[in-house]
Amino acid sequence: MEQERAECFAPLPGRDGHVGGIESLTLDGRRHYFGFDHSSDIVLSPLIDDPDAMAAFASAHMRQTTGTHDAAYWADLVAYAAESSALAEGTEREFTTEGLRGRLPASGSHLLYLLGAATEWDDWFDESPQAERACERLGLDEEDPEFIDQCLDAVREHGTRARPDEWTVVRFHLGAAIRHLPGNWGTLFAPLAECVAHLE
Repeated sequence: MEQERAECFAPLPGRDGHVGGIESLTLDGRRHYFGFDHSSDIVLSPLIDDPDAMAAFASAHMRQTTGTHDAAYWADLVAYAAESSALAEGTEREFTTEGLRGRLPASGSHLLYLLGAATEWDDWFDESPQAERACERLGLDEEDPEFIDQCLDAVREHGTRARPDEWTVVRFHLGAAIRHLPGNWGTLFAPLAECVAHLE
């Protein structure tokens, strides 16, 4: 039974066997669990809405610093993840489809952090010379992890029409990240993609 539950979810490419813990979030009131490597800030599993399946997945595909463990061991960590988090406080882990669809995320938000942790913010500028040129006009350093936050702040405060270069950067990076999401992480971020499309 444990093996069958583990096989319901494939490990994310290149992230099998990592040392990590369990985190969780809720979407429209339903809790989803996921493995997380706190030392590298990357997610290690798909979103899994069944606690037993999360424990089985972790037993098969994750480790702790003390080595591998059975599903019973991981079940305790799964239960703890429903109540506590090393990443965010209380309501920061609660999302709704309506809220994600309704407005761009705030700079520095947990949602943006998760998007980066799921995709590792890969370098996508070769996909959009327009976004690269917009960054150059704005004098932004693409190596600075806060450059997206700066553009988001400007767009949220002044609007897309008043800040076209910032919007070009935001639209491209959010869109590219969502397109490159591994596993079923699109479950969480699809409404955000609708928000970006609506603001076009």
